[in-house]
Amino acid sequence: MAQAVERALADQRHLIVEAGTGTGKTLAYLLPALRACASTGQRVIVSTGTRNLQEQLFFKDIPFLESLLGPLAVCYMKGRANYLCRHKLFALRNQPILSGLEEVSQYQAIADWEKTTETGDRVELDDLPEASLLWAKLDARSEACLGQTCPDYQRCFITEMRRRAAESDVVIVNHHLFFADMAVRQQAGGAPDAGVLPEAGVIIFDEAHELEDTASSYFGVSLSNVRFEELARDVETLLRASKELNAEVVTAAQMIRERARMFFAVLPTRAESRGHGFTGTDGRIPFTNREEFLEAQGDVYLGVLNALHRMEGELERLKGAEEAQPLRRRTSAVREQLKFLMESQNHNTVFWLERRSGRQMSTHLQATPIDVSDILRELLFEAYPSIVLTSATLTVQGGFSHFRKRLGLDEARELVVPSHFRYPQQALLYLPPDMPDPREPEFQDQAARRIRQMLEITRGRAFCLFTSYSQMRELYERLLCEVNFPLLLQGTAPRKALLEEFRVTPNAVLFGTSSFWQGVDVQGEALSCVIVDRLPFAVPSDPVVQARMRAIEEAGGKPFFEYQVPSAVITLKQGFGRLIRSLDDRGVLMLLDPRLERQRYGRIFLESLPPYRLTREIRDVEAFFARA
Repeated sequence: MAQAVERALADQRHLIVEAGTGTGKTLAYLLPALRACASTGQRVIVSTGTRNLQEQLFFKDIPFLESLLGPLAVCYMKGRANYLCRHKLFALRNQPILSGLEEVSQYQAIADWEKTTETGDRVELDDLPEASLLWAKLDARSEACLGQTCPDYQRCFITEMRRRAAESDVVIVNHHLFFADMAVRQQAGGAPDAGVLPEAGVIIFDEAHELEDTASSYFGVSLSNVRFEELARDVETLLRASKELNAEVVTAAQMIRERARMFFAVLPTRAESRGHGFTGTDGRIPFTNREEFLEAQGDVYLGVLNALHRMEGELERLKGAEEAQPLRRRTSAVREQLKFLMESQNHNTVFWLERRSGRQMSTHLQATPIDVSDILRELLFEAYPSIVLTSATLTVQGGFSHFRKRLGLDEARELVVPSHFRYPQQALLYLPPDMPDPREPEFQDQAARRIRQMLEITRGRAFCLFTSYSQMRELYERLLCEVNFPLLLQGTAPRKALLEEFRVTPNAVLFGTSSFWQGVDVQGEALSCVIVDRLPFAVPSDPVVQARMRAIEEAGGKPFFEYQVPSAVITLKQGFGRLIRSLDDRGVLMLLDPRLERQRYGRIFLESLPPYRLTREIRDVEAFFARA
């Protein structure tokens, strides 16, 4: 793999590599990247799927290479929301917008930390809750950034991060930051100061199977009721701190709050008829009747636009206030985004709504590209001479055609590097016989029985992975009184805390959904079994999935076989990939979905999986663990 990467960089070609878990793909692209920097002087950006992998590269792999090669010019960058804005911190001092004693205490802890931190990265704040509402008032997102006019510009953590990146040969980022930065540059017409990432000649994407979803989210448009509340709050806070807040601005801010609350309150709460039959998946519903909505609620919509327009005018009049003009541009951007969401007739866009619960209820109005291939072809693959894309799960039936088509990657070299794991000896795939179809009522009863039977054999030590929250919760509740092992449930604690509890708790069983299907690494006997309830097809009534399938059908294709099946294959490979993480790992995989063998598309799944030994006999599972 390292040789293939080096040739691709030297020849200025794109390269796709599927490299199995444990093959050392991180070092296989880092070494050629460092050599390319030394020989050409070009900077390399490495983009990972998660911040955890990003930190692993920087704090584990890079120090290992430095122990062999000497000091390296490498840095890592996160999105602006991970960093503290000193200007906001100082502006909030003595202002009455802190909510309760908890926020007051958090503010004091952050203020003390600001005096000593060198990075401003919130990861250093161990005691700050993940869902802290205060942090959103203090982070360095670009919407309220004053840029070089800020009195704290030279001491700004974003400024310092940019300095480090400008001095580095290799910059490690994550996909969210990479595509957020690309989208900002696109909207700014390619202005050099629009983004935070430095110029680079080579891009390397690790966990590249996530690119389509990540790019889709950043080349779309999203507005929420919280966004309007934050806009009004920031206008008041920052102008009050600079003593520029006047009665007209206060009135305009209050008008934005009131009009936005009314607008989001009258948005549909469930899918309208039009034959969708959609009852909601995690609160996501299609918004196909925007014209009808505007006919009925046009006054409410215009009220929000007028409130934003009024705020723009009030901020324009404050020409002497440094904070006013960035806030005016931010207000203008929100207004243009709202107009796009409600009025655009772009045929490559699906419009939808999402209700999210949590500490702060929110409604999100969304627009997502149906097909990002043209966008990525133009802005990514034609813009950079050499891009390397790698992951353990990119192929379907041994080929990259699905991956290439979804991303618009027309010309690229290909390489499949098999894992050095001994899958036939290390893993057993058990397909229990006589299971009902997952869509039949008796499936849950049979699933509970089979899971209980398996956990008795494995003595816990398992991940139970589900395709929906409701199925996960139902089986968790049923097995809680029937299984004598510690059961952990996604959502009862932060993901990181649950994983740590699973690692240190003997015989634990973790029930999880999508966030535990990938990016989770538990080596050793603590994880000896992975149970998957059903083939992980994307919900066909999800607005984005629905729109993509319709587009394929209208182009004369077969959406189920061209989109649903390949996507589910890659997801299943990810889920099963949680089990064997090292040469010493052993364990059993159980799939409860009989469609793998009863439907003709099941062959595609089986031919895409590693060469596990397959059985339909429970006694083979018992014998497998008896040999442990």
